[in-house]
Amino acid sequence: HSDARCFVVVGAGAAGSAAVSTLLAHGFAGRLVWIDQERQPAYDRTSLSKFVIAGQMPPDEVPALLEPDALRKGQLERKHGKVRTLNTQKRQVTLADGQQIDYDACLLATGGKALRPDIPGVDLPGVFTLRSREDAAHLLDAAEPGQPAVIVGDGFIGLEAASALRKYGVQVHLITRHEVPLARQLGERIGRSIRELHERKGVTFHGPTEVERIEGQDKVEAVLLANGERLQTPLVLLGTGVRPATAFIQGVLLTEDKSVQVDAEMRAADGLWAAGDIATFPLSGRPVRIEHWRLAQQHGVIAAANMLGEQRRYADVPFFWTYQHGRTYDVLGHARDWNRIEFVGEPEKGDFIALQCVDERVEAVVAKGYSDAMATLSQRLKRPLTLQEALALIG
Repeated sequence: HSDARCFVVVGAGAAGSAAVSTLLAHGFAGRLVWIDQERQPAYDRTSLSKFVIAGQMPPDEVPALLEPDALRKGQLERKHGKVRTLNTQKRQVTLADGQQIDYDACLLATGGKALRPDIPGVDLPGVFTLRSREDAAHLLDAAEPGQPAVIVGDGFIGLEAASALRKYGVQVHLITRHEVPLARQLGERIGRSIRELHERKGVTFHGPTEVERIEGQDKVEAVLLANGERLQTPLVLLGTGVRPATAFIQGVLLTEDKSVQVDAEMRAADGLWAAGDIATFPLSGRPVRIEHWRLAQQHGVIAAANMLGEQRRYADVPFFWTYQHGRTYDVLGHARDWNRIEFVGEPEKGDFIALQCVDERVEAVVAKGYSDAMATLSQRLKRPLTLQEALALIG
């Protein structure tokens, strides 16, 4: 039967791809316009920092998120381009080339834009961010085994990139703002064990400090740090975070961090949904914004189902993983203000599981190994869980 509706999905990362896939799987028979500012079909961005820049996976072999067959279903139109404005009152999207699309339902899944801090020299050739397959390819072209590279930022991307470039044979210098990386997210003890792992593998830490300026004539030659150190390098990678790519949206009030506030069904306004890195959504009744791949996929599925008239809500437990120097760390849940952490096993020695608690209640779990316990906990954490129960489950 014919369907006169037009649905638009803006963005082709984890959330956008999951939404398109869900709409096609549900047999949506209207016009489906998928707008992507990258030329290649949607791909797994998490491989970039973990494997591509380690030289272990060619940029053009990064796994696609949708099978080519899926892209031929229904009335799917892929458009390569940038959205200039989205007008929620008119339900209209205008592309940079002037094309206008009137929609019945639209999903915003534009993700984050890599932040370039305001440092003198930040626009010199040889200064990179890592967000796209092209970024990874350019970075690999510039990286030389045996040569130095400076990574700015000690969050997950900075550390994963340090691990990957080290694998590639680069002399890695990591500029950190914290004595112990990831202490806020994973706790002091795990953060320290991760730093020690990096140091054993030959990564040099500088900090806590920040970059004063990047020096060079027509390309990067050195980085000057606030602590007075000067590091000679032909290559700088900025792992300094992302900001939500939402500047084009009209008619929706953005939150302080420029994200889109949505309800439990991922709805931002009439006919408009948002998912993934750009969405601030209620988790256990509190508004949060979480920049994780798996969560973005789940958001995309929920939003797509709701665009089709369902009333689904996010009821899962956030999960992500990080891969550093051959070790995988899994994180379940989202602890904002835990005040104690209980360990089974020792992070300094090998496999462990760490329970982040508020008093006696488990809020999140960090582990290396313990996959059976983590599988059980990923289900069990959907309801309140006490520390004693969790310890009994781990056994």
